[in-house]
Amino acid sequence: MIIQPSRQPQSELFYRVAFSQLRGMNTGRAERVLELFGSERALFENGEEAFREVGSGRRISLSRSDLDAALAVAREELPFIDKNGIRCLYFTDEDYPRRLLACDDAPAMLYVKGDCDLNARHVVAVVGTRNATVYGAKFIDKLVGDLADKLDDLLIISGLAVGCDIMGHRRAMALGVPTAAVVAHGLDTIYPAEHRNDAARMVRGAGAVVTDYVHGTRPHRGNFLARNRIVAGLSDAVVVVESASDRGGALNTAHVARAYDREVFALPGRTSDRYSAGCNMLIREQTAALIETADDLIQAMGWTPRPVEGAQAELFSPLPESQQKIVDYLTHNGEATADTLQAALGIPTGQLMAMLVEMEFDDLIMALPGARYRVN
Repeated sequence: MIIQPSRQPQSELFYRVAFSQLRGMNTGRAERVLELFGSERALFENGEEAFREVGSGRRISLSRSDLDAALAVAREELPFIDKNGIRCLYFTDEDYPRRLLACDDAPAMLYVKGDCDLNARHVVAVVGTRNATVYGAKFIDKLVGDLADKLDDLLIISGLAVGCDIMGHRRAMALGVPTAAVVAHGLDTIYPAEHRNDAARMVRGAGAVVTDYVHGTRPHRGNFLARNRIVAGLSDAVVVVESASDRGGALNTAHVARAYDREVFALPGRTSDRYSAGCNMLIREQTAALIETADDLIQAMGWTPRPVEGAQAELFSPLPESQQKIVDYLTHNGEATADTLQAALGIPTGQLMAMLVEMEFDDLIMALPGARYRVN
């Protein structure tokens, strides 16, 4: 059966929004669907029967009403996008976050308010309990401040929640560092309401509010858990500042980050401190590395800190050991894929990808078609 979306010609964005609204339509599945149908519009015009045949070992059952509902959402969403200056990042766009694109369950579409570059050179998520203590607050203040002092092109990611999240955002804004809040609802509202002014400051500055939900979507528990995967996927590293137990949202983000092969760090605390229990558990179970200072993170990630102001830079400053290994391997072998480098050098995938981005920015290596690299 052929579906007639509209008598009027619709834009490519219209069909992309509708396509992203289909149940279970993440980037991994979207690639397979588009490979079969050729375009989003072709999918809708071929109807639900053809779509049921798509999937990798799993049937996708969508009715005519499912497809019509997705088109109806797109008709409602496009005027909102136009009126409010929403930036739509589709998974095939060049400016879709490349770190997130590497996650098979990433959303096909992101809606962004603000001009923040989600492909910044260094992206760090700062997450933790809503009941942040003075200990956690002081750590966030120093961590973000030292990262801002030592790293160029830094982006701080969090979830706009009360406690550790908003502290990370506010510290970044106070320092003029871009910060992006990933929210669990549409962009017609802000939750919690008391952080509306913070969200507005982000948008007016170099930051952004990001979601994969259309307007009118209200926050509920499932949305927050799904939101955590975007926080983790956007980041090179996730820092868990404080968490009371093994059931908090910050710990969920940490475990998602590890599943994505991202680096996870946790601030240790006394065994008697309630809001250090989750962090201590992450360290004990080797889900997270212990972090005390920004230098711990920078060194573990293989990043090159900014030269100290007033210090004379060496003509040939040595590379971090992990970067030197990559240069040596590429020099000897000519070129290699990221997978080959990971297998040969044993560097965790998340850390390796962050290092390759860093080295490309520093003109140490060149990215070639096919995700291959060679020395510049």
